[in-house]
Amino acid sequence: MTPSRSLDVQVKRVYDEASPDDGTRVLIDRLWPRGVSKDRARLDAWDKELAPSNELRRWYDHDPDRFEEFAERYRHELADPARSAELDRLRGLAREGRLTLLTATKDLPHGHVRVLVDALEPGGRDKGEEG
Repeated sequence: MTPSRSLDVQVKRVYDEASPDDGTRVLIDRLWPRGVSKDRARLDAWDKELAPSNELRRWYDHDPDRFEEFAERYRHELADPARSAELDRLRGLAREGRLTLLTATKDLPHGHVRVLVDALEPGGRDKGEEG
């Protein structure tokens, strides 16, 4: 059995220019980002079902003081079987080459994509480190 290795996953804001080394570009926001055309976004997929639920998103309201509880609640949502299947699909894409997760979130350290990247890594759902 081969040892597990980190996946090639990067996070970018959807407002940043696309780059040839982005690999597969997947938007991970529930809502379409304002002011971005579909042509400019250059997406391979829009996986809004992996974004936090509307209820959780509204509760969190991007308040950094709520991030730890938000992350715990979001990890619980990601454990849902349908979302687990989507996580597995993204892991497969990241094993094939670079996966770029895109978001409109300004505060990346306190955004849902940070939690999602941790969940993609082997054993990542149990991670609780600061970043």
